[in-house]
Amino acid sequence: MSKYKIAYLPGDGVGVEVLEAAKIVLDKAGFDAEYIHGDIGWEFWCKEGDAFPERTVELLKNVDAALFGAITSKPVKAAQAELVPELQGKGLVYRSPIVRMRQMFDLYTCLRPCKGYKGNSLNFKENIDLVIFRENTEGMYSGVEFNPVPDELIELLSKISKPFAHFKGIPGDQFAISCKINTRKGSERIIRKAFEFAKQFNRKKVTVVHKSNVVRATDGLFLEIAKEVAKEYPDIKMDDANIDAITMWLLKNPFNYDVLVAPNLFGDIISDLCAQMVGGLGFGCSGNIGDKLAVFEPTHGSAPKYVGMYKVNPIATVLSAKMMLEWLGEKEKAAVIENATAKVIEEGKVKTYDMGGISTTIEMAKAIADKI
Repeated sequence: MSKYKIAYLPGDGVGVEVLEAAKIVLDKAGFDAEYIHGDIGWEFWCKEGDAFPERTVELLKNVDAALFGAITSKPVKAAQAELVPELQGKGLVYRSPIVRMRQMFDLYTCLRPCKGYKGNSLNFKENIDLVIFRENTEGMYSGVEFNPVPDELIELLSKISKPFAHFKGIPGDQFAISCKINTRKGSERIIRKAFEFAKQFNRKKVTVVHKSNVVRATDGLFLEIAKEVAKEYPDIKMDDANIDAITMWLLKNPFNYDVLVAPNLFGDIISDLCAQMVGGLGFGCSGNIGDKLAVFEPTHGSAPKYVGMYKVNPIATVLSAKMMLEWLGEKEKAAVIENATAKVIEEGKVKTYDMGGISTTIEMAKAIADKI
């Protein structure tokens, strides 16, 4: 009997290929797991009207962790058009299954390390080592959206919001509303995770990313709570920056930053920026972490134009698998995988297309496995 049960969720596009590559490395590292396939993604939306079927929800309730590949998402009208004929016109609304998963299982921490490995010609600068903590269940990704906007909501907002008077009189089918929701609980726990990480790993500073000068209610709350939490960690410096400014300062002075924490949308933005500084999305690993379950995934998406070509760099997925081992307490095996990956990058003999080479997804995986 295997030590761990791991939900294996390839999803869409190249998700199938990069998970295959990660498993090659995990097997070579001696990770003792039973991988249980789970259905998720665009195919199941088209056939069943649900990209995150209930059977997969039940699977995630009974595993130790999950490896996730990628998801294809399309706008509302395109999603409706691709349902099988018998499901069209049923009022089904597509929502990203990974967003639903994060909320359903309260995977409130999105952890995205961005580390530049020696010898990677794609590094913006050598030795960049940034860690992003992104709130993962609320903010602009709360899923509270209206298009068209109901008459009753227009009437209510007209009464309680002076700025909304600018939109009064516009028909509900002529505009849309997406709600940004930050709670005190959600903000505090992600900020505290960032400070606890800094304390555990001897990081010197936590930077809080926001836009409280304009988005005063939600981002103002986030910044206010950050200042309260920071008082409990006197040995760790806290500063803050607007989202627009931090994208400039990270590029100008990346070594002035260490751990960054942000609400959902802003965390998504800066983690992609930081991933590019250490080689691009082919190196962008991440974990969606809750108190009872964690789901690990690359950040590069489903890349449909590369499906079946085994062209995409699997390092992001391999490093995500490494993060999974760390979360499960298999720190020695995690270190072995990271060291093997670093050796392959430094040697530069095996490179996928994004690294300037011609190696396939599986060739990269096997090269890493051979270093274990």
